[in-house]
Amino acid sequence: MPLLRNLGVLPAIAIVVGVVIGTGVFLKTAVMAQHVGSMQMVLAAWAVAGVLSLLGAMTYAELSAMFPHTGGEYVFLREGYGSLPAFLYGWTRFWIISPGSIAAYAVGASTFLNALVPLGDLRLVVAIAILIVFTTVNCLSVTFTGHVQSILTAIKVVMISGLIAAIFIFAPSAAGSLHATESVWNGWPAFGSAVLAALWAFDGWSNLPLAAGEIREPQKTLPLALAGGTILVFFIYAAVNVAYFYALPMYDILISSSTLHPDALPVATKAAQAAVGPMGVTLLSVMFVLSALGAMNGSILTGARVPYAMACDGLFFKKLAEVHGRSRVPVIAVLVQGVISIISASLGTFDQLTDYVIFASWIFYALVAASLFIFRNRITKRPFSVPGYPWLPAGFIICSLALLLNTVWTAPKESGIGLLLIAAGVPVYWMFKKGQVARAKRV
Repeated sequence: MPLLRNLGVLPAIAIVVGVVIGTGVFLKTAVMAQHVGSMQMVLAAWAVAGVLSLLGAMTYAELSAMFPHTGGEYVFLREGYGSLPAFLYGWTRFWIISPGSIAAYAVGASTFLNALVPLGDLRLVVAIAILIVFTTVNCLSVTFTGHVQSILTAIKVVMISGLIAAIFIFAPSAAGSLHATESVWNGWPAFGSAVLAALWAFDGWSNLPLAAGEIREPQKTLPLALAGGTILVFFIYAAVNVAYFYALPMYDILISSSTLHPDALPVATKAAQAAVGPMGVTLLSVMFVLSALGAMNGSILTGARVPYAMACDGLFFKKLAEVHGRSRVPVIAVLVQGVISIISASLGTFDQLTDYVIFASWIFYALVAASLFIFRNRITKRPFSVPGYPWLPAGFIICSLALLLNTVWTAPKESGIGLLLIAAGVPVYWMFKKGQVARAKRV
């Protein structure tokens, strides 16, 4: 039973913006400041991450218009390199990328809720409850889930705009804060780690093509939503981070919520507190929770489509390809993804989860971008062409490789674990491939 193309332009843009703006922009500035030590370098790291993400989104726009099918990157890798690289991507997406992202959003939501209602030891329990509720929501029709996504994204953008305005209007003693620290240079490894942290906040622009099989007029809608959504996020992030440094001295940002200071308030909450006091903090804590929930909802919706596509190809468990007769959603894939997400939330901290996700994601981002050069030689008719070819995608690939090498250098343990988890998919691939061949012989 096929999936239905019921997602229009607005839900598509809402998925891009809603998934990208999750928890990172409210948390990661503190971690970045700890790496690079100055406002100027933090803002530079945000800018580099934003440009990289835009380059990637434009590259994906061309690929998505050529292959508007459920599975996104899995489809691009399968058509470009064959079934093994595609399977390893799907395997990694299934076990690490999607559950890690979803779990990180749930943990982030409970972190923000903790600032509103002290949760203490119940923070993890609340995160798991959130995962269960939104996994259930995504078992309903994709039209309903798309409406939920649009509403959450609209609320998020309006409230973030209100936060920015409130900080610039009401934050006391703001005149000298922007210039309170001198620019320092702690080296490329530190700057690369800051960019990696910012890339988590920008991560999610690649999710929309995963649900391409449920998007109306995908060859027009996908490029528009990917480019427009990513540009909108870029400007929102720039304004938010300038607002943080406008409202807070560097020291307050350095000791905000992070792995080093797990019980501290998030940097965004501190900035709001400086601007409008306790009442504003309460309202903004609600906004942060809604923001994380919107990102998580979009990630659940799109992430479950990859194991579904793999199962349809006979390269994963057959049950994951089953579509519910009434909702027309791959319910079993959604439920299994939810279980793995709960396990992920139970095992790692927010920063650990995001580091694993980003490292694994960018390996495949580079491979997917490189496939564009293959398709340019094979396919002459393209509904959308990335501007600046070949320099734009080539620049994205080079920067991706540099980022990966820096991550291996600065976080060898996390990188090694990520590579081992990807490699663990090779014997599993051959098991499913053998079964696929056996079925073909019987037919």
